[in-house]
Amino acid sequence: MVRLPESSQRIQAIRGMFSRLAPRYDLGNRVLSLGLDSSWRRSAARLAQPGRPGLVLDVATGTADLALAVARLGSRVVALDFCEEMLQVGMGKGRKAGPGVDVAFLLGDALSLPFPLDTFDAVTIGFGMRNIPDLARYLAEVRRVLKPGGRLVTLELYPPAHGSRAHRWYLKHVVPGVGGLLSGQGVAYEYLHSSIRQFSTPEELRDSLRDAGFGAIEIVPLHLRAAMVHLAIK
Repeated sequence: MVRLPESSQRIQAIRGMFSRLAPRYDLGNRVLSLGLDSSWRRSAARLAQPGRPGLVLDVATGTADLALAVARLGSRVVALDFCEEMLQVGMGKGRKAGPGVDVAFLLGDALSLPFPLDTFDAVTIGFGMRNIPDLARYLAEVRRVLKPGGRLVTLELYPPAHGSRAHRWYLKHVVPGVGGLLSGQGVAYEYLHSSIRQFSTPEELRDSLRDAGFGAIEIVPLHLRAAMVHLAIK
């Protein structure tokens, strides 16, 4: 794995948080999403390669669930993340995935992707865009490494639609409480709630994609609009 120099204090803090979460990260995802996160990733993976398999970059791969979902559909995948501990968990899962599941792991920076122009047929990111400090720069990098006609598939969590009190209560109280019990890292799950609340709306993200030069932008809502996929074409 390629090791990069340290970046800003904020990024270092987020990296440290994920390094501590890594051993229990998957368990937290399954429990707090009521098991829905796996089906959300499968939906995103299918959108990344509607035709024949290709070469796909999964940014902010974490423990590589989305990368593996894409690879199981036949594509070759490069799984990139800035947290070595998360990547180590993903690499362990990759070794157990069986023949034909082709994932290469890389420690890297989403704001400075170490690939040449027009490399990938698709770029995916699952639940990671909220942690990227410069969205415009990230989207420019993604557009640079995508082939003409390539797909960007973004899976993300969003604040409750239509002001759902139950959903707001769940995010504010259940997620930090249960997440803290499962992982011993309650502050990390408080950050999760805060990052969802402060992130762009689906419409704002659509506008950001358009401003970055992407076209044919489609928003695909998943389960009560708590999660959505944005599909955009270079």
